[in-house]
Amino acid sequence: MKSKKVLRLGTRASALALTQSRTVARLLERAHKNLRVELIEISTTGDRVTGQSLASFGGAGVFVKELEAALLDKRVDFAVHSLKDVPTQQPKGLLIAAISPREDPRDALVSRGNVPLEQMPRGSVIGSGSPRRRMQLKARFPQLEFAEIRGNVDTRLRKVDEGRYAGTILALAGLKRLGLHARASAILPFDLMLPAPGQGALGLECRAADRATRRFLNALHDAETAACVNAERALLEALGGGCHLPLGTLGEMAAKKSRSGGTPAALRLRAVLGHPDGSYFLSHERTGSPKSAKKLGAALGQDLLNLGGKELIARLREEGMAGV
Repeated sequence: MKSKKVLRLGTRASALALTQSRTVARLLERAHKNLRVELIEISTTGDRVTGQSLASFGGAGVFVKELEAALLDKRVDFAVHSLKDVPTQQPKGLLIAAISPREDPRDALVSRGNVPLEQMPRGSVIGSGSPRRRMQLKARFPQLEFAEIRGNVDTRLRKVDEGRYAGTILALAGLKRLGLHARASAILPFDLMLPAPGQGALGLECRAADRATRRFLNALHDAETAACVNAERALLEALGGGCHLPLGTLGEMAAKKSRSGGTPAALRLRAVLGHPDGSYFLSHERTGSPKSAKKLGAALGQDLLNLGGKELIARLREEGMAGV
C-alpha cells in the first residue's frame, strides 16, 4: 500500500488557532485521499507577551513571525493564519497560497448581564485594545470608556464574567469556530462596526518554491473571499499602516446590472478611518471589478488620504501610536 504524503502544519497553540488548523487539516485530507496533515504547535510573541498592549511592542506580525521563521527553516510545510493578523507583505520566499471561505466577519459584543451598548451607564468600561473598535464605538457611544484587554477568548470572557469589564468586543468568527456563538450579547451591524482587513478569513501560507504544497492547498482556495480580502489588505497597504491602524473595511460581492440584462459580479469596498477617541473619522467606498481587487483597494486608500487621511495618520504617529 502506498504511503500517504505528509504535510506539516505550523500552528499557534491557542484553542482558536488549533480549532482553525484542525479544520483546515481535515478539509485537506478530505480533498486529497493520499494526504496526511500533521500539526506542529509553535509559540508566538503575541501569545507569550500578555502583560502589555500589542501596539506597545510593535504589534505587526507578532502572531505570525515565528510561524514564518519555521516555514523558512523548513521545519513546517505550511501555516494557517487569521488573515487579520498577517502583515500585508510576506517575507521573501513565502506567499499566501490559498484563502479559505470566509466566516462571518462581523464583531460581537459580550457584556455582563447581556446589557446592550446603548443602555450601558456613563463610564462603563469596554475591554478592547483595538483602535479600530474604539474609534467606531466611541463615535457612537461617547459615554463608554475603554481599557486594554489581552488573552485568549476564554480569558477575555472570564474577565467580563468576573466584572472587570462591562463588556468586550470579539470577532464573531472566532466565537463561532469555538462553539461560543451563544455568548454573544449582540452582533454588531456593519453600519456600526466595520471589521479589520481580512477578519473572518484564513490564509494558508507556504514557501513560494514549494509547488507540491501549493497544489495541495489550492483545493481550499475561495476566489470570492480572496477578492474581498485582497481589496481590504491593499487598502491597508495603501494607507501605510500596520495591524493597529484605526481602520475598518469590508469587501462584499454584489450584483451589478449591465445593458445586456445580466448581473456580473461587482466588488463593493467600504472603509472608515479615524482617531481612536472617536472625535474624527472619514468614511468612503468604491465599487469595481473583483478581477482588479488590489487596484480597487489601492484607489480607495488614495481617496481616504486625499480626504484628510494623510493628516490624520501623521497626527496618530505624532501621538506615538505604535503600528501606525
